[in-house]
Amino acid sequence: MTTLNPLYQLAAEQKSAEVTDWSARISWVLGLLVFIAFVYWLMRQGWKWRGSLQSGLPELATTPEGFADGAPLLTLTGRYHASTTAGQWLDRIVAHGLGTRSRVELTLTAQGLDVVRPGAADFFVPAAALREARLDKALAGKVLPEGGLLVITWAHGDQLIDSGFRSDHAAEHQEWVDAVNHLAGVAGDHLTSTTTSTTEGTAR
Repeated sequence: MTTLNPLYQLAAEQKSAEVTDWSARISWVLGLLVFIAFVYWLMRQGWKWRGSLQSGLPELATTPEGFADGAPLLTLTGRYHASTTAGQWLDRIVAHGLGTRSRVELTLTAQGLDVVRPGAADFFVPAAALREARLDKALAGKVLPEGGLLVITWAHGDQLIDSGFRSDHAAEHQEWVDAVNHLAGVAGDHLTSTTTSTTEGTAR
């Protein structure tokens, strides 16, 4: 029996060591949680600061009466990713809820673009405010495969805005580009020279 004593002692020492490590582990976990909370707080402060800088952006238009009576040109369900200052893919706009990612339902008619976002603010873009549409791969720091984003450029007040959408069926994107550009009266030759990815241009 005496030969087993060292084994019992070793097992007891290992258990004791595990117990004495708990205080260090708890301190490490608490420190990590505090750090995460601090980073989250900084992000929220930055978000509020950006929103205050964009406070001059006019209120978003709402869906006009009788819009549902018009024949839809196209509809789409998918995700709304973000809106940025046109041509500046990292300059996210957060005012009026435009910085909130959400599900989205788009309806395009001759009157304009209706953007319905469950859990976030809806908005409407009149046809006269539409400027162009293109396929892109990145917006507001979100990078997707080439052509993975439908980006629609529109005028709001005196500012041009790029809004990014991703359909549940990506094959629909090109049809939307054609329809929006047709509605906006953008000529095909003009698009060829100006719809190069703004992501790469800004990065340079």
